[in-house]
Amino acid sequence: MSEGPKETDGDDAGQGMAKPGRRQVLALGAAAASTVVTVRPALAQTQASIMACEIPIPDPGRMGNYIAADGSVVPPGTPGAFPPPGRNLVGEEVRGALQAGRTIPGYGYEQSQAYTNYIRRLQTGMSGFTCYASIQMTRS
Repeated sequence: MSEGPKETDGDDAGQGMAKPGRRQVLALGAAAASTVVTVRPALAQTQASIMACEIPIPDPGRMGNYIAADGSVVPPGTPGAFPPPGRNLVGEEVRGALQAGRTIPGYGYEQSQAYTNYIRRLQTGMSGFTCYASIQMTRS
């Protein structure tokens, strides 16, 4: 007993499983569109949190020390070294200094350079490293 030909969407007649039907393509397109709508706000939220993250200079374990021009942490009063900023630097201002060459608001060129050199020396496990790494991954 033969069942005869199966009904198709018209687009995949005679193709078996090689070509998805119109309904499958439409369903996939709808799923992809909803994914884009979902991901965009998440990316915007991530971007906002990166710009609000903070980097302490120096890290809490070395508070009270100064920052040399090369970014190293030195004892207070070292000639050519700068006192710490007195506040954590925010991701947005750090990104501007690192990627666009601007000075950190409220600080002169040499002092900004010393602070950005310190930030470039941050390593895994140091306070502010996650913020710095996030800034490096964002596009200008």
